[in-house]
Amino acid sequence: RNKDSSSSGPYLVLSRLANAVTPLWRLPYQEQLQVKYESQRKILQTLASRLEELGIDAQKPGGLCCPLQPVVPSPIINGYRNKSTFSVNRGPDGNPKTVGLYVGTGRERNIVCVKANHVENIPSKHKQVAQCYEEFISHSPLDSCILFHEGGHWRELVVRTTRCGHTMAIITFHPQQLGQEALATQKALLKEFFTCGPGAVCALTSLYFQESTMTRCSHEQSPYQLLHGAPHIFEELLGLRFRISPDAFFQVNTAGAEVLYQAIGELCQAAGDTVLLDICCGTGTIGLSLAHQVSKVIGVDVVEKAIEDAEWNAAFNGISNCEFHSGKAEAVLPQLLASWEDARPLVAVVNPSRAGLHYRVVRAIRNCRAIRRLLYISCKPEGEAMRNFLELCCPPDPRKKLAGEPFAPVVAIPFDMFPHTVHCELVLLFIR
Repeated sequence: RNKDSSSSGPYLVLSRLANAVTPLWRLPYQEQLQVKYESQRKILQTLASRLEELGIDAQKPGGLCCPLQPVVPSPIINGYRNKSTFSVNRGPDGNPKTVGLYVGTGRERNIVCVKANHVENIPSKHKQVAQCYEEFISHSPLDSCILFHEGGHWRELVVRTTRCGHTMAIITFHPQQLGQEALATQKALLKEFFTCGPGAVCALTSLYFQESTMTRCSHEQSPYQLLHGAPHIFEELLGLRFRISPDAFFQVNTAGAEVLYQAIGELCQAAGDTVLLDICCGTGTIGLSLAHQVSKVIGVDVVEKAIEDAEWNAAFNGISNCEFHSGKAEAVLPQLLASWEDARPLVAVVNPSRAGLHYRVVRAIRNCRAIRRLLYISCKPEGEAMRNFLELCCPPDPRKKLAGEPFAPVVAIPFDMFPHTVHCELVLLFIR
């Protein structure tokens, strides 16, 4: 370390990546959990203060809005990720076809792409596929696509794995001005490399190719093209089998998800006549894992392929009390709840992205009197989720068409789904 003091030295670059991606990696695991507990405590203190500003007496012992339980540890600490996204860009050595993770900032103009071989939360299989992809593009006459307007083609690699031993690789490619014949050639070369060439060592279950002219592109905008293998990979969770499509959401820590879903089942306090509303349901993991203890599950998700997976998962596992709706929650849910006349108890579970819930979704939940219990699962509660918490708890506001009785937070439980990072999954139980 002392010998290599330059900012581009190999050790320092690797350290910078580890510190950026897994900033707690140097700490013993129990200390990591304590750091996360303190960060969640501050979030609940902030929420309590914000609620006080709205005229809601929310101060509990310690200045929290509700009791905070200890962080539930992850059953697996290293290599737990079942999905990794690798970029293609210039590495510390100047190689423009380095496959890895970004270090640096655009403002300081010091962004480099560093191989993730030493990053502790990424499994060895993901690193192997990334290394093979780098080998393939290094021999390609086509350039990497670092900036869209400067040309180039080779872009991201997504690797998904399951405990069943399945591996899916998804390669994103910028077509630029290439014709269909040239594109077909590149796809054929990729398939050959990963089935007959050096990449065969990865033993891919599925190899996908997506032509994209945008930073992120859905299947509807540009279809995922299956070059080799099966269209889906499969995972087993809580005794159920789940089918996973290329862009379907699935908790990144499978073992941690089992612990999380079991706790959600207990927090729901669902009796046999309960209807479970699973908002942002993905492939249906939460709803299907709890289907045996409720009378009905209703799932909603924006990703059409994820809903197809959820319906397949229900049928394959012999679960007949579930229905799934494809579309934006802000479009589907108000219509669904506006005409709700079912006398059965209704419990809602929401697991949105970091962008949180659309206001129309919160309003639909607030204005549905049947929902007395709500579980909000957030991987970034200090972000847009905080806005949702306030919307759920604020007094009725006719100007915002918010007529329903407010919710109140009663307990918070953090789950460490992301060891070595500062993040965890916070479950907040609201009742009214």
